[in-house]
Amino acid sequence: MIHPAELKLLRTALATLAEGYEDLPPFTADFDAEAAAQVLQRVAKRMHDNYPYYHPQYAGQMLKPPHAIARIAYAISLWVNPNNHALDGGRASSAMEKECIVDLGRMYGWDSPLGHLTGGGTMANLEALWVANKLHPGKKIIASQQAHNTHRRICDVLGARFSAVSVAGNGRMDVAAIEAELRTGDVGTIVATLGNTGLGAVDSLPEILELAAHYGARVHVDAAYGGYFGLATELADEARSSFDCLGQVDSIVVDPHKHGLQPYGCGCILFRSADVGRFYKHESPYTYFSSAELHLGEISLECSRAGASAVALWATQQLFPLEKGGQLSQWLDNSLLAARGLWQRLTDSEYYQPLMRPELDIVVYAVNAPDALEASSRARRVFELAAKKDLHLAMMQLPVDLVRPYHPELEANSETVTCLRSVLMKPEHIEWLEQIGGILDDCGREVTSAVRESG
Repeated sequence: MIHPAELKLLRTALATLAEGYEDLPPFTADFDAEAAAQVLQRVAKRMHDNYPYYHPQYAGQMLKPPHAIARIAYAISLWVNPNNHALDGGRASSAMEKECIVDLGRMYGWDSPLGHLTGGGTMANLEALWVANKLHPGKKIIASQQAHNTHRRICDVLGARFSAVSVAGNGRMDVAAIEAELRTGDVGTIVATLGNTGLGAVDSLPEILELAAHYGARVHVDAAYGGYFGLATELADEARSSFDCLGQVDSIVVDPHKHGLQPYGCGCILFRSADVGRFYKHESPYTYFSSAELHLGEISLECSRAGASAVALWATQQLFPLEKGGQLSQWLDNSLLAARGLWQRLTDSEYYQPLMRPELDIVVYAVNAPDALEASSRARRVFELAAKKDLHLAMMQLPVDLVRPYHPELEANSETVTCLRSVLMKPEHIEWLEQIGGILDDCGREVTSAVRESG
C-alpha cells in the first residue's frame, strides 16, 4: 500500500524546499509531538474502515489511487499551503496551474483556452452551465438521462430550465430525441457526455455538433470521467470519432482526479473562447494587487482553492506528458482492454449477462435470472458474496427496458433491474482479469446453487 521509497523522496524534496527560506530569521512552530503521535495512531486505525481502493480487486466505483508523484508533490506543497485564488496567495502554484491548463487544452487541440482547476467535476460543470445560461438566457439546457445527476441540480441552482433526453440501447443520448428538442427553438445548450458515470457510454459528438450548428445551440462536453481517453490508441471507431472532434465544442470538463492520477479534489473547466471571461469580471479590493498579471480568481466562481492540486498535477504532467503513445496513453489502453476482456468473459459465462460492449473501461452486467426482481436479488447477493472474497463491485439500477435487449428472456416484473458494475480504471486490472473473473464465477455458482436448493 505504501512504498518506502515515497517517504524517502518526500523527505529529500522537503529538504530542498526548506533551502528556499533559509534567509529568514530562525522560526519553528511548536507542537506536542507525543500527543500528535497518539492521535495519528487513532487516525490510522480509523482509516482501516475503508475499501481497499488501491488494490486491483477493488473493481467497484470510480476510485483510482493517485500516482506516487502526485501524492508526494501534493504533500510537499502543504508545508507552504498555497491558495490559488490570487497570486499573493500562491505565486508558484498559480504559475503551475496556468501551465497545466495549457497542456490540458492542447490535449483537445486548443492552444489558449480559458480555464482553471476546480474542486471537482460538479463545480466545473456548474461554471460551464453558468456561462451557457448567460449566453442563452431563458433557454433550456438538455442532457442525457444517463448523464450525471448533478446537471439537473446545477440547473436548479442557476434557475435554468432543464430536460433529460432519452438514451438508445447503447447508452448514448438518442440523436433523434435531441433533434426533437432542438426543433422547438427552445434549447440553448446541449450537454454531451463522453463517458457517462453509470455505463461509460460516449455520446455521438459528431452528430450532436452537426445538429447544434444547424439549430444554433451551444455544446458543452462533460468529459469528467472520459476526458483523458483521447490519448488512448485502443478506442473503437465510434468513440474515437467523438474524441477527435472535441476541439469543436464550446466548453469541456475533465477531472484529473480520475484518469489524471490526482488526489481528490481536482477537476477542470476549459472554455474554447477566452471571451467568456467577461462574465467573471468582478472587483476585489483586498486580493488583486500584487501583480498586473491575470489572477486565477478573476476567472473562477470559487474563491480559495488548494494550490496543492496544481502542484500535484504539474508534477504528474511533467513525469507523464499528455501525448499519445506515452505512459499515460498505455495505461488508458490497458483499462480499455481490461474492460473488453471482462465483458467477453461475462458474455461466455452462464451466470451473467453483460449489457453494451464497453466503450471505455466500465462494464455493466446483470445476473442471469428469469425475471427482473430475481435478477436484482441475485445481483445484491453476488455483490455481498464477492466482498467477502475481497472482490469489491458496485451496483446500479437501470430501467428494465435498457436491460432486456441484452437479456430478452427476462420477464419485466419490475420497472428497474439492479445490475453489477465494474470500473477497471487501474492499469493493473488487465493483469488481474483471471482472478476477478474466477471470483465472479464462484459467486455466480454459489448464488445459483443456493436458489436451486431453496426452490
